[in-house]
Amino acid sequence: MANAIAESLIDAARRLQQRCAALAPDLGQPVSFSYDPLDYAKSVHEAYLSRFGGLGAKTILLGMNPGPWGMGQTGVPFGDVHKVTGYLGLAGHEVTIPSGTHKKRPVLGLACSRGEVSGDRLWGAVEESFGNAEQAHTHIFVVNHCPLLLFDEMTRNLTPDKLRGDAARKLLEVCDEHLREVVGILAAQRVIGVGKYAQRRAELALREVDVEIDSIPHPSPANPFSNRNGGADWRAAFTATMGR
Repeated sequence: MANAIAESLIDAARRLQQRCAALAPDLGQPVSFSYDPLDYAKSVHEAYLSRFGGLGAKTILLGMNPGPWGMGQTGVPFGDVHKVTGYLGLAGHEVTIPSGTHKKRPVLGLACSRGEVSGDRLWGAVEESFGNAEQAHTHIFVVNHCPLLLFDEMTRNLTPDKLRGDAARKLLEVCDEHLREVVGILAAQRVIGVGKYAQRRAELALREVDVEIDSIPHPSPANPFSNRNGGADWRAAFTATMGR
């Protein structure tokens, strides 16, 4: 059963990648650059799904879309390189360097030396609450709603709420459909949005699905709450929401 669940997650991710890749060229402004980590970091992403997807988690932690120093490098949601290679044990998988990247936003894969604060905080809290990665994934599974890393003409990171137009609407619908599929594959009972945007997206996508929806504050350093007391307040909020 565990292998069947992981295989279903991999199949769903491949369909998501194909559908999003088809829509990406038509997104228009403010999008000037679109990176597809489910393509160029497919090996790492599918290793995450294969190793951890079938361990019994019934709670999904839902993020928005990749960050440039997290999933944008590793293919794993909130994928700080050190957490992906260390805590998750996914070192040794190939990340191909895509063409058409901007020099200010390189893709270095698992060789990237820059960390992602959000990913370090999230996976650190997961480890603190649940233990090693295998134990943790009997409880939680981490998913990003949208798999595309997006930048404007100044190479500023774009979150999906900044997108406009018909292609953007279709993109979000495709991502909603994938979320429903993942909830069904895992038989998830709870979806926790990492930040209010992810919570709202889950509420829209899952309004006809019998699943509990909640949120935790986003661990980004751009969120003042996540920095309070050296991050202790954010960790306490995580722990309280997770019931640990």
